Amino acid sequence: MLVSGDVDKVGAGAGDQPPRAAGYHGVTGDEVQVMVALVAILVVLAVAGLITAGRSLKIVQQYEQGIIFRFGKVLGRPRGAGLTLIRPVGDRMQKVNMQIVAMTVPAQDGITKDNVTVRVDAVVYFRVVDPIKATINVQNYMFAISQQAQTSLRSIIGQSEMDQLLSERDTVNRELRRIIDEPTEGPWGVRVERVEIKDVSLPESMKRSMSRQAEAERERRARIITADGEYQASKRLAAAANVMARDPAALQLRLLQTVVEVAAEKNSTLVMPVPVELLRFFDKLTPTAPAGDRKSAADSASLADFGNEDVAQEEAAIESGAPLQIPEVPPIPTLPAHAGNANLAPAAVPQPATMAHPNDDNADSGP
Repeated sequence: MLVSGDVDKVGAGAGDQPPRAAGYHGVTGDEVQVMVALVAILVVLAVAGLITAGRSLKIVQQYEQGIIFRFGKVLGRPRGAGLTLIRPVGDRMQKVNMQIVAMTVPAQDGITKDNVTVRVDAVVYFRVVDPIKATINVQNYMFAISQQAQTSLRSIIGQSEMDQLLSERDTVNRELRRIIDEPTEGPWGVRVERVEIKDVSLPESMKRSMSRQAEAERERRARIITADGEYQASKRLAAAANVMARDPAALQLRLLQTVVEVAAEKNSTLVMPVPVELLRFFDKLTPTAPAGDRKSAADSASLADFGNEDVAQEEAAIESGAPLQIPEVPPIPTLPAHAGNANLAPAAVPQPATMAHPNDDNADSGP
C-alpha cells in the first residue's frame, strides 16, 4: 500500500514539477524506447546471421558432389563431402548423386534377325562420373538414359537371332552396354556399368516348336547312346566268341552256366540243346570206309572239316576267273543181243571203218 502510494506520488508530480513516467531506478520513457530499439536490432541481426549462415554453410553427403553456380556460372571444381562455405548472395549449390542407379527398361517388342517376334525387357546399371557434364549438358540425365536404353534394346533385338537372345546372353549384354554407353559417357558424363536382359517372351507357337525340337534332340541322343552301347557289346561278344572258339570246352562250360542260371527260378521248363562239338566228337569216332569203297570215301571227304587255308584257296580260285575243269565222261556200255529175236540189231555198234559196202558183198557172192 505504501509503495503504490509513493509511485502514484512520483507519477503525479510534486507541486509545480511535471509528472515523470512510472519506472524503476529513475528510467525515463526515452530510455525504454532506446532499449526496445536495441533489442529489435539485435533480433534482426541474429535472424539475418542465421539466414546468412544457412545460405553460406552447405553439407555435402559422402555419396554426393556439389556444383557451385556463382551468378549462373559454374565455379571451379565440384565440392566434395563435408561442410562447404559459399557466398550467401550470388552463389547456389546443386548436389549430384554419384551412386549407381538401377533402372528398369520397359519391355520392348521387336523382330529378330531370323524373323521371330519377341518381347524383351532389361535392367540398366549406371552412375555419374562427371557431375558438371551431367548437370549442364543434359537437362534430365535419368530420362535421357531411359530413352537411350529403350532404343538400344530395340536395335539389338533386330541385330540378333533368337538363339543368341536365349543362349548367348553375355554377348548380347556386352553389345547392348556398348551401344548405350557410347553416346552417354562422353557428352553426358554418365557411365553405364552393366546391362542385363531380364526376360525374353516368345509366342506360344514358337514355344511348342522349340519343345518338339528339344524332344527330338533328346530322342536322337538316346538312340545314339543305345547304338553305341550295342556296338561296344557286339565287340565284346565277338572277342568272347573268339576266345571260346579256341577251346570247345569253354563253350560247354558257358552252356552249363546258362543252364544253372535258368534252373534257379524253378518255374520254367529247361531245354537242353545238343552241342555241336558232341556231334563232331561222334563223327571223329566213326570208322573210315575201305579204300575201294568210292562212295564212302566221297562222303567222308564231303564231311571233312576244311580249315581256313582251304577255304581261302577255293575263294581265290573263284575270284581269279580260271575256267572250270570238266572231267572226262566214261563211254556208254553196250547192251547184249538176244539170239531168238532176228529183228534185233547186232549188239555191237559197227564202227564206220569196219562197215561193209553192199557192192562188196555182191562181188563176193558171185561165181
